[in-house]
Amino acid sequence: MTEPEKLNAHLATRYGDAATVDPDVDWPDEWIRLAGRASCRHFKPDPVADAVLETLAALALSSPSKSDLQQRDIILIDDPDLRGALDTLLTGGPLGQAWISGAPHLVVFCGNNRRQRLLHQWRDHHFVNDHLDAFFNAAVDAGIALASFVQAAEAHGLGCCPISAIRNDAARVSDLLGLPDHVFPVAGLGVGWPKFEKGRISPRLPLKTTLHRNRYSETALREQVEAYDDRRNTIRPFANQRAVDVFGAADNYGWSEDKARQYASPERETFGDFVRAKGFKLT
Repeated sequence: MTEPEKLNAHLATRYGDAATVDPDVDWPDEWIRLAGRASCRHFKPDPVADAVLETLAALALSSPSKSDLQQRDIILIDDPDLRGALDTLLTGGPLGQAWISGAPHLVVFCGNNRRQRLLHQWRDHHFVNDHLDAFFNAAVDAGIALASFVQAAEAHGLGCCPISAIRNDAARVSDLLGLPDHVFPVAGLGVGWPKFEKGRISPRLPLKTTLHRNRYSETALREQVEAYDDRRNTIRPFANQRAVDVFGAADNYGWSEDKARQYASPERETFGDFVRAKGFKLT
């Protein structure tokens, strides 16, 4: 299979209606890898060298940052007691994920608006932008760094899976990590050498649903989502239905039903209170 054919095949699996790739163009290998990437939740026990993890962090922090404010930090967890305490939080309860404790390394990405405020104190300037945007900018910066870390790690042959469960009990996580005011956890990341050679590509909504030109459009949105449900069930059906005891068993259980059930139950109801307690004004 040629490189353009590989790229076409990955995109077709991902989106179903991906545009045909020009076979006469020498597309970068990185594009092929990105098109075929898959999250990893099964790891070998072998550790990753500290120098590699630090290099990955350096590469991630080379990523774009809003106005060069650099409002994102990375915490590498290597203390066994701390890792055990975090694993207990992340794997327990109805939102816990058992696979996390099997990841050899846990990395936490934080939004950091504290440094900016300290600059204002040190330089004797008023911090006048004390509103929602201060929180938003730091959170987005952390998300960009997370994506860059994943891209760099997977290019090295490592497996990764982001962990939003780090926010399930954000206050407790914050205490464990010693996060001061205006610093908050955005996501965790499980990292290690993959146990299996290749993960499965997750089908995504078709490009015509999520890629817009000039203006946002919801034309035929429901039909597109229902078609995606059918395609995803053919390629990668859900092994289990969510909260059957609450919602019952559905005859046709697809992505839209799963996500509707997920957000029909409360998740992280206290996160807003936590962010405000960190000193942010979300107005």
